[in-house]
Amino acid sequence: MWVDTYPDDVKMILAEGHDLGNHSQNHKNMSRLSDSEKEAELMSVHNKVKDLTGYEMFLFRPPYGDYDNSLVTTAKKCGYYAIQWDVDSLDWKDYGVESILKTVTENEHLGNGSIILCHNGAKYTAEALDTMITTLKDAGYTFVPLSELIYKEKYHMDNEGRQIKD
Repeated sequence: MWVDTYPDDVKMILAEGHDLGNHSQNHKNMSRLSDSEKEAELMSVHNKVKDLTGYEMFLFRPPYGDYDNSLVTTAKKCGYYAIQWDVDSLDWKDYGVESILKTVTENEHLGNGSIILCHNGAKYTAEALDTMITTLKDAGYTFVPLSELIYKEKYHMDNEGRQIKD
């Protein structure tokens, strides 16, 4: 739906050098779907983005962090790496800017290789983002596209959705 509503933003995000990732067409709990339904959820968005930009997406974050082995296998079949996060900003709870900043910058899981979950539609995220990035950079962290961060072969996902090198 986001691709349909904001096609110019999709093009701009790609043009500015960011990865585009798939989050499914209908934001369903993917582990409750059949393999063919999972594939349809992925490929519907994939084809829209490819038609719009020519870009072949390969990163997929399941809605709600809901995944199982079948989803990982189906995503791989569709040319996707299933990814998760290890730091949830909790921005979706609308607790405010200070809460987002504290939740991220003081998170026990925060470390090299962390993936921080933020939502573009959450009420306070945009307002918190500049300070969050500056605070993390001041703490010595750097930011890289997910495509540079994730393992693409010889890995497995643990029970928290983290990639573990084999």
